[in-house]
Amino acid sequence: MTLLDPKPGMLRPHTTQGPSVDRVADSRAPGTPDVLRDALVARLGEHKVLHKISDLVRYASDASPYRMVPRVVVVAETVDDVATVLQFARENRRHVVFRAAGTSLNGQAQGDDILVDVRRDWTGVEVLEGGKKARIQPGTTVGRTNITLSRHGRLMGPDPASSSACTVGGVVANNASGMTAGTTRNSYRLLSSLTVVLPSGTVVNTAAPDAEARFRAAEPELCATLLALKGEIERDSALVARIRAKYELKNTSGYRLDAFLDGSDAVGILRGLMVGSQGTLGFIAETVFHTVPLDKKTYTALLFFPDLPSAAAAVPLFNHAGARAVELMDGNTLRACAEVHGVPDDWRNLPPDTAALLVEFRAASEDDHLANQRAAARVVTGLELVAPVPSVTNSFVTDPRLVHTYWHAREAFMTAVGKARPTGTTLITEDFAVPPSRLAEACEALSQMQQRYGYAAAVAGHAAHGNLHFLLAFDAARPDDVERYAAFMDEFCVMVIDRFGGSLKAEHATGRNMTPFLEAEWGARATEIMWRVKQAFDSHGVLAPGVVLNRDPGAHLQHLKTIPTIEAIADPCIECGFCEPVCPSRDLTTTPRQRIVLRREMLRQPAESPVTDRLLESYGYDAVDTCAGDSTCRIACPVGIDTGAMMKQFRHQRHGGLAERNAERVAEHFGAVESSVRVALGVAEHVDDRLLRGATSLARKAVTSDLVPEWINALPGPAPARLPQTQREGAAAVYFVACVNRIFAGPEDGEDLPLPEAVVRLSERAGRPLWVPPDLVGSCCATIWHSKGYDDGNAFMANQTVEQAWEWTDGGRLPLVVDASSCTLGIGHEIVPYLTAENKHKHERLDVVDSLVWAAGELLPHLTASQKVDSAVIHPTCSMRHLGDVEQLDELARFVAHEVSVPVYAECCGFAGDRGMLHKELTESATAHEAEEVLAGSYDAYLSANRTCEIGMEHVTGRPYQSVLLLLERVTRPL
Repeated sequence: MTLLDPKPGMLRPHTTQGPSVDRVADSRAPGTPDVLRDALVARLGEHKVLHKISDLVRYASDASPYRMVPRVVVVAETVDDVATVLQFARENRRHVVFRAAGTSLNGQAQGDDILVDVRRDWTGVEVLEGGKKARIQPGTTVGRTNITLSRHGRLMGPDPASSSACTVGGVVANNASGMTAGTTRNSYRLLSSLTVVLPSGTVVNTAAPDAEARFRAAEPELCATLLALKGEIERDSALVARIRAKYELKNTSGYRLDAFLDGSDAVGILRGLMVGSQGTLGFIAETVFHTVPLDKKTYTALLFFPDLPSAAAAVPLFNHAGARAVELMDGNTLRACAEVHGVPDDWRNLPPDTAALLVEFRAASEDDHLANQRAAARVVTGLELVAPVPSVTNSFVTDPRLVHTYWHAREAFMTAVGKARPTGTTLITEDFAVPPSRLAEACEALSQMQQRYGYAAAVAGHAAHGNLHFLLAFDAARPDDVERYAAFMDEFCVMVIDRFGGSLKAEHATGRNMTPFLEAEWGARATEIMWRVKQAFDSHGVLAPGVVLNRDPGAHLQHLKTIPTIEAIADPCIECGFCEPVCPSRDLTTTPRQRIVLRREMLRQPAESPVTDRLLESYGYDAVDTCAGDSTCRIACPVGIDTGAMMKQFRHQRHGGLAERNAERVAEHFGAVESSVRVALGVAEHVDDRLLRGATSLARKAVTSDLVPEWINALPGPAPARLPQTQREGAAAVYFVACVNRIFAGPEDGEDLPLPEAVVRLSERAGRPLWVPPDLVGSCCATIWHSKGYDDGNAFMANQTVEQAWEWTDGGRLPLVVDASSCTLGIGHEIVPYLTAENKHKHERLDVVDSLVWAAGELLPHLTASQKVDSAVIHPTCSMRHLGDVEQLDELARFVAHEVSVPVYAECCGFAGDRGMLHKELTESATAHEAEEVLAGSYDAYLSANRTCEIGMEHVTGRPYQSVLLLLERVTRPL
C-alpha cells in the first residue's frame, strides 16, 4: 500500500457549474477575519471558535431554502459562553444567531455574522415526579427524550415529523407541534418553566421561587415594558378577541401575543413569549416540561380515497370519533413515498388523484382500546374507499411493524418528495392552517393555485388540526423562477388570510420566509406590538435580525440557496439533517449533510477557485478520513442516501494504481497477513503500552495516519491459531469464523472460552451442530478493502469468499453462519456489486445467517439458562441495525441476564473495522454520550456481537465488552 498521504487534489471536481450566484466569494477563502477570530478566542478559548472556510460553509446550510455564510462559528459549552458572545456582540455591534439541529425550514437558524452552535454540549434529560415532568437540555433530540420518558410510560407532547433529529430547544423556540400536539399539547401549553439567557446576558430561571423579584431587579425596564404592554392589550377588547381567535388554530406567525393575556406577571409573560421566539429574544438554556401519557394501545389504518376533497371531508368524522391523529397525503406524496424503505413498491402506480388518511386511535386501557375499535368501524362503514393497487387493504391494524411503515411514510413526506424534484432545484416547504371544517375547500383551492403556477402538487399535513404542508421546487439561480415563486406566495398569502382566515405558519415558525406577510395576517396594531417586544428585549438588535420581523417586503426572496448537481448517490439530498444524530463524527468533524454541503460549494465555484483549494485542504480529514463508512446515515435518511458510500468512493479516487495493486496483493495473501497480525499481538502482550503507542505514532507520521493503526490499550492478545475441530457430516450449518475472531482474543476479563469454541459448543448443546471448514484461514468478508475504497482487493476477496462459501455450503444447501455482524453484512450484502455474474448467481442461493439470528432462532428453544447474571448492558452495532437483528441481541441478552439496559445514546461506535485504530478520536467522540451512560451504572456483563466494536467500547469505557454468545454458552452449561 502507498507510503504517501492521499492527495486532496484527487477530489477536485473535474467540471463545475460555477460560478454560481450564491458562491462563496474568493475573498472569504482565508475564513474568519483574524481580528474577529482572535477576539473571540481570547474570550472563549481556541477550541470553541471555528474559523476555517470549511467550518463556515458547512454551517451555512440547513433544512431551509436559504443559505447565509457566517463570519465565525462559536461552539458554546456553557451559559457563560453564551453570555460572553452576547456581550461581545453588543460591544462590537455584531449579530448572533443560535443554531441547534438545523432542521428548521424557514431560515431562522441562518446568520451572516456570529453563528452559535448550541447542540453539541447541551444534552441530557432528568426525569422528575416519576416521569410526569422532565428537565431537558435544549440540544437533546425529541427522539432521545422520548426514549428516556417511554421507560416511565410518558412522552413529550410535541411530536414533529423530525423528532429523531430536531432538538427540544428548537421545538420550543419554534413552537413546533407535529402529528398529535395540535393547540393543546404543544410547547406553549406544556412548558412548565425555562431558563433563558437574555440579550443583556441576564439569566432568568422562571421556576425559581423568587424569579419575579430577581427579574425585576436585573431587568427593570424590560419588566416594566412587558407589564405595560399587558395592560395596553387587555384594555383593547378588539385586540384581545383577535389574539384569542388567532390561537384557536395552530399559529406560529410572529410573537406569541397571548402570553400577555395568560401571564400574570413579568416572568409568566417571559415564559410565554420565549415559546416561538425563534432565537430573537434570548437563548433557551434549559426547559422543564409537563409530559403526556404513553398510550400504548394503538389502532391504526391507512385509508385510500379517490381524491383529496373526499379524504378531507372524512377528517371531521374521525375527529369526532376521538382519533388522536388524522394525517393527510395526496397522490404525489404517496407515489414519492414508494422510494422509502419498507413502503410497498406498487404505491408508485397509484392514480394521481388518489389521497389517503393515516388515522390512529390510542388508548391506555383495554376497554378504551375496544371502544376505539368500535368508533373507527362506525366511521369507516360510511366511507367510499378505493383500493387502486394490490397492497392497499384499508384496514385498521395493531401490528407494530405495519404501523411503523405507515408512519415512516408520512414522516418522510418532505424528503421523499424532495428526492423526486428536478435535479438542481431548491425545495421550499410551506405550512399553513385553516379551520378544519374548511379543509376540503382549502385543499381544492391550493391544488388549483399550484396548477396555475406550474408547480407539481404535493400536499400532506396534520388534517385533524386543519394544518397542511406543501412543497415547491424551483431553480434559485434563475430570476424568472424566483419571480414565479414570488407571485405564487403573494397570491397564496391572500388566499390563506382573506379567504380562509387562516395562519400562514402553523408550526414551522415565521423564520425569514414569512416576515413580509406578517402584518397582512396580524394587522398593523398587533404587528406594532411585536416590534415593541423585540425592542424591549433586544434594543441593540443583536439577535437574529431579519427573523420573525423584517420591514423589507422582499426579504423572503433574499439568500435563496442554489443546489448544484453533485455525485448521483447524494444529489437527491435536501439537507434536512435527519442523518446527523446517528453520525459517529457529528461532534468531531462533519456530518453527512455537511459533507454534501461542502461538496456542493465546490461545484458552485469556478474552475480556478481559492475557496475550493481551501475546502479540499480540509475535506480529506474532516469529511473522508473521519467518516466511519458505517452507512447508518442511509438508515436515518428517509430516502436512503448513503453518504458513507460516497466517502468510500472518494477514498478510492485518492488511491493510485500502485496502492490498488498492493491492496490486492494483501487480499491474495491474507492468510499470511492474518498469521502475522496474531504474532504481532502476541509479542505486544510483553511490551509496555507506552512503547507501542510511541512506535505506532512514529510509523503513522512516516507513512500515513489513514493506513497505519495507532496502538490502544484495549487491543487484546491473539486468538488461538487453531480453530475448533468439527465434522461436516450431520452439520446443520457451516460456521464462518470471521477474521476478527480468528485474530483477536476476547477481553482479558471475559469468558474462559474463545468465541469459536463457545459457538461450536452452544450449537452442539442445542442439537444444531456446526462445521468449521478447515481451509477457512485467509478468507474474509472483504470489508477491510471495501471500507477503504480499495476496489481491486475488494473484488478479489469478495469473489474468492463466495466461491469458497459455495463449496462449503454444498451449493447453498446449508446456511452459512457468521459470528460478527459487520461480516454478515459484508458477505450477505456489501460484496454483491463486486461479484462476477457467475458469482452473483451463486450468491443469490447462499443463506447467510448472522450468529445472533442463528442463536435466537435455532438454539434458544433448546437451551436452558441455569445461571443467569443479574444485569447486562448491550451495545447494538450499526451492522445489526442494517441487518435488522438488534431485536435478537436484546432477546439473547434477556435470556442470559435478569435486567438488560440499552443506552439511550447507543449508536455506531465509529470503530468501523480498523478506523477506530486509525483515528481513535472518532470512536472516542462517537461514543462519548453512550460511555457516560454505561459508566454511570454497574453491570455484570457488557455485551455485543462484533469483536472490533467490542474493542472500541472497551477502549472508551474500560469495561470488558464481549459477544453475547460467550455468556450464553456459560449460562447454559449443564449444572
